[in-house]
Amino acid sequence: MTITGELIIGLETRRGSNGEVWGVEAASGRRIEPSFGGADLKDLDIACELADAAFNIYSETALEDRAAFLEKIAENIAALGDELIQYCVTETGLLRGRIEGERGRTIGQLKLFASVLREGHFLDARIDAALPDRKPLPRPDLRLRNKALGPVAVFGASNFPLAFSVAGGDTASALAAGCPVVVKAHSAHPGTSELIGRAILDAVTECGMPAGTFALLFDSDRSISPALVADRRIKAVGFTGSRDVGITFMQIAANRSEPIPVYAEMSSINPVVLFPGALATRGDAIARQLVPALTLGAGQFCTNPGLILALDGPGYDVFLDSAAEALEAANAATMLTPGIYKSYCNGVQKLEAHQAVRTVARGGIGENYQGQAGIFETSASEFLAHQELQIEVFGASTLVVRCDDLDELRRVVNSLEGQLTISLHVDREDYDSARQFIPLFERRAGRLIVNGFGTGVEVSAAMVHGGPFPATSDSRTTSVGTLAISRFLRPISYQSFPDELLSPPLSDENPWHVPRRFNKV
Repeated sequence: MTITGELIIGLETRRGSNGEVWGVEAASGRRIEPSFGGADLKDLDIACELADAAFNIYSETALEDRAAFLEKIAENIAALGDELIQYCVTETGLLRGRIEGERGRTIGQLKLFASVLREGHFLDARIDAALPDRKPLPRPDLRLRNKALGPVAVFGASNFPLAFSVAGGDTASALAAGCPVVVKAHSAHPGTSELIGRAILDAVTECGMPAGTFALLFDSDRSISPALVADRRIKAVGFTGSRDVGITFMQIAANRSEPIPVYAEMSSINPVVLFPGALATRGDAIARQLVPALTLGAGQFCTNPGLILALDGPGYDVFLDSAAEALEAANAATMLTPGIYKSYCNGVQKLEAHQAVRTVARGGIGENYQGQAGIFETSASEFLAHQELQIEVFGASTLVVRCDDLDELRRVVNSLEGQLTISLHVDREDYDSARQFIPLFERRAGRLIVNGFGTGVEVSAAMVHGGPFPATSDSRTTSVGTLAISRFLRPISYQSFPDELLSPPLSDENPWHVPRRFNKV
C-alpha cells in the first residue's frame, strides 16, 4: 500500500493544506518521505459534521453487522503484512518482535469487542413490565438500554503505535459502542497511522458503514487537537499521553457549553513494594526480574516500574547490588522520538544532580537516540521531603526508596499520587503485613499485582488499566479490556413505548437475542 500523507475524511482521502508533519526514523532522526499534510479547521469541521451525521445510523446498526465490521478491520490490518511491521519499526525504533506482538494485540482486541457485541451484555437491557393494577399507583412499562454517546475523538499514543493508536483500544471500544470516531494521528508514527487508517477506511466501505464512521487527521501546528476536543459534535475523548496535555484537554472539555468526559491516561510511576520476607529470601531474584521489566521497550511503557519501595534490612543490599549488576549489563535502546529521548535524558540528569539522590547504576551507553537506563536511590525521609521525586521519568529509570520500617513505608505509600499499578512482592510470612497495606494500595491504583510487575497488560474481561488521578482522569473506567466499552455508553429509559417504536433489544420479539433482565428489583 502506497503511503501518500493524506487525511481520511468521509470516504475520501486528500492532502491537508495546513503545513506538514514528517515521520522520523527513530534510530537516526532522519526525515522519512513523504510528508503528511496537516488538517485545517475546515477539514476538522467536515470530519466532525460527517461523524455527527453518521451517528444516528451507525449507532443503531445490528450488533452482528457491527461485529463483522470490527472483524473486517482486524482482517485488513493483518493483510498489511510485513509492510506495516517494517514501517512501524523504522518510525518508532521498537524491535520487530515487539511490533509483531502489538499487531497481534490490536487484532485480538478488535475481535474481542466483536464478541462483546455478539453477546450483547454491554447493552444492560432491562424490562420492568407494567403493573396497571398495582396499588396505590400503577407502574408504567419501563425499558432500559445503554446507548452510544455520540462521535468520539481519539488521540493516538506515541508508545503504542498500534494497540493504543489509530485502531487501538479507544477506537475499538468506541466503534463497538456505536460511536463514530475522529482520530488525531500521533506525529511520532504518521506513516503507520495512515496504513492503519486506510485499513479502517476499506472496512467502512466493504461493510457499508456510513461515510462519517471514521476520520484520520494530522495536526501540524497543534491547533487541531484542542479544536477537536472543543467541537460541539464530539461527545467524548480518549487520550493517552502526558499529564500536561491530558489536563489541558480536561479543561477544554469542562469549559464547553456542554461539558464532555475525557478519558485520559496520563502519568504513573507504578510503585513496586518489597516486603521484608520476600526481600530477605529472594532479593537477588527480584532484582534480576526487575531489570528486564524496567528496560523493556526502552522503558517506554505507562506501566514501567519507576519507583521501588523497600525496607532496609536483610536482603536490601543484595537486591540493590544484583539490580546494579543486571542493569550495567543492559544495552541502551532506541527511544521513540528525539524529543522523548531528550526529555528522558533531562529527567535522568535531574535525578543524578539531586542532592538527596544517589546513582546506583547506569546501563550501557548507546548511540544517537538510545536511552541509557538508570537505577537511583534515596531515603524515605528525603522522598517525603521532595515532592519532585514523584515526577515520572518516561524511560528505563527507577528510583529505589529505602524505608526504615513498615511505619515509614506506610507514610511513603500515603504520600503517593494515583497509579495505574502497584506491585507487591511477598512471601507467606509477609501476608499479615501486606494485608494491612492492601486498602492503601486499592485507594491509589487500578491494578494490584503480587510477585510480578505491571508491564504486560492482558486484554480481557477482568483487566483494569486505569486508576486515580493523575494515572487517569476518571478512576471509574479502564482503557483496556471489555469494560472499556462502558466509557462510551449512557443509559436511556423508555416509558410506556408501543412495541413498534422500541429498538430491537427492547422490543417484545428481541430479534438480536440480547440478554435482558425482567422485573428485577
